[in-house]
Amino acid sequence: MSIDHIPAVLTVTMNPALDLATAAERVVPGPKLRCDVARVDPGGGGINVSRLVQRLGADTTAFVALGGGNGQRLLKALEHEGISVRVIPVAGETRASLGVTDRSTGEQYRFVLPGPDLSEKECEGAISALLEEAAPGDFVVLSGSLPATAVPGFPRDLAYALREGGTKLVIDTSGAALADLLARPDPDHRPEVLRFDHLEAQEAAGRALPTRDDTARFAADIVASGAARFVVVGREAEGNLLASGDGVWFARAAKVEKVVSTTGAGDSFLGALTYALAIGTSAPEALQWGTAAASAAVMTPATDLCDAETVERLRPDCTIEDVAI
Repeated sequence: MSIDHIPAVLTVTMNPALDLATAAERVVPGPKLRCDVARVDPGGGGINVSRLVQRLGADTTAFVALGGGNGQRLLKALEHEGISVRVIPVAGETRASLGVTDRSTGEQYRFVLPGPDLSEKECEGAISALLEEAAPGDFVVLSGSLPATAVPGFPRDLAYALREGGTKLVIDTSGAALADLLARPDPDHRPEVLRFDHLEAQEAAGRALPTRDDTARFAADIVASGAARFVVVGREAEGNLLASGDGVWFARAAKVEKVVSTTGAGDSFLGALTYALAIGTSAPEALQWGTAAASAAVMTPATDLCDAETVERLRPDCTIEDVAI
């Protein structure tokens, strides 16, 4: 397929963060900790998906809810990377987050602040903006947590609005918004993809999912309920699983020499998976793309995402297996 015919990938980040990453000799309570000069990156699930999709070669626009001084700094960081941005104005201050690496142990401490309150009108503004730009066949990726005050039904409202125009929705969220999607599945307006990490899947299932078969049954049940066409579940360092009405597949994570940081691995997975679906690959192949990107991402520091060349190199190592249930 020619690059000119790849559908656009539009991303939605309703709770972005100005990500600061630094390091200290040791992280201990009490004394002042002298840190390195902070690295500043634009953060948030949808933003990271756009960053990777652009590196893979597809058109992308990041729809980002921004407010206050942090919002302006985040916008400049996105523009510096050449990401096309459409701002969703909000009254509150965009949050910041802080990651500190303890050099003596290599462990990373991540401090995440809450996002601003979002009104119903601001959520409606995001949907209106997407409807203006989304074309039939495009993919819209809603990724990342929603602020605690956001309407839990926002992902459902977005699915209703976009399906009428033939746009495919990919959702990776948590909390009340995810619970709402699972409690009231609507096969006529289901998202194309619904992604869970391992902990989210266990919380949704109400039980531990210790084996791959346990995860496969959970994912297949969600598909059967009509909540999504494809359900993807991460199994941490083991790999990722995808269920559809046609079967269940598992992609094994590639072995890497050293895990530097797991930050951004899930977003990298989602970006590469969506890119692969947009270029017309099969669902198992898209799962392989996503798993390769997640494997590549753990080799990079802090919020630095993987590059396209490493994803391509690791793809053959992320072997696909059929999972019988």
